[in-house]
Amino acid sequence: MTPKFLPTAAAVLAVLLFAGCRPGGGQPAEPAAPPAGPPVQTGYAQVNGLNMYYETQGQGRPLVLLHGSLSTIETSFGKLRPGLAQSRQVIAVEQQGYGHTGDIDRPLAIEQMADDTVALLDRIGVGTADFFGYSMGSSVALQIAIRHPEKVRKLVLAAVSYNNSGFHPGMLDGIDELKPEDLAGTVYESEYLAKAPDPAHWPVFLEKTKDLDQNSPEVPAETIRAIKAPVQLIAADSDIVTPEHTVELFRLLGGGVMGDLNPLPASQLLVVPGTSHIGLVDRADFLLPAIPPFLDAPMPGEG
Repeated sequence: MTPKFLPTAAAVLAVLLFAGCRPGGGQPAEPAAPPAGPPVQTGYAQVNGLNMYYETQGQGRPLVLLHGSLSTIETSFGKLRPGLAQSRQVIAVEQQGYGHTGDIDRPLAIEQMADDTVALLDRIGVGTADFFGYSMGSSVALQIAIRHPEKVRKLVLAAVSYNNSGFHPGMLDGIDELKPEDLAGTVYESEYLAKAPDPAHWPVFLEKTKDLDQNSPEVPAETIRAIKAPVQLIAADSDIVTPEHTVELFRLLGGGVMGDLNPLPASQLLVVPGTSHIGLVDRADFLLPAIPPFLDAPMPGEG
């Protein structure tokens, strides 16, 4: 499958966030200012019929950032990117119809997003890279590992499911009824209106997003087991994916061993406490100390 990360789940959660609370209650925390980072450079690349937008920041081994649904580079990675770019070249892309990348006359599909991302990397001269996907972007990253394994050194997958059984009951309910007015005033609508080449396309884009959710296949367990790249799985303890599913995925990737009696697995698991799905990428206090050491650890054969 394409790990069906529930593209429209972000839309449902956005309504709760705009109403002034995180899922489960409580006021959203005042966001901390991200650390200063190296200068950001912007560009477009013509790939597969798209005029695909990307940003680069920093120098070193490339790390590709893949945003969540209804989101942009900024809404998914604004808190994390400056810190990540201190020691590597961060390449952040915006997929078909997202942010600055205009939509075209084809459906939205996770597999196509994976192919578009790889085509962009080829166009700008990037070979093997590390990939960090959040929410929908974690599905894209997983598909890159499946469809283009030669491109992938390591993966960081935040809030990922490889089949529908991974979601809390009821998460898929009511998606057909999502309307543009349900997102009026949210950061998702405001980002689209501010950055999209055609802001009036917003209702069409939402319909295509719903179709994406309803037509995503599932990834067989044996396909997950065949992934060679080390994976760092990240989940909030109150995510839309159940903790049990994340542990199941960790075991498929070689994790879950008794580390005192066996070699530690190449893959890792990080569960961020006291955190919801939306809040996960705000937790720079947990993620920035964890992600760079995982990415920096040498692979076999690296100096």
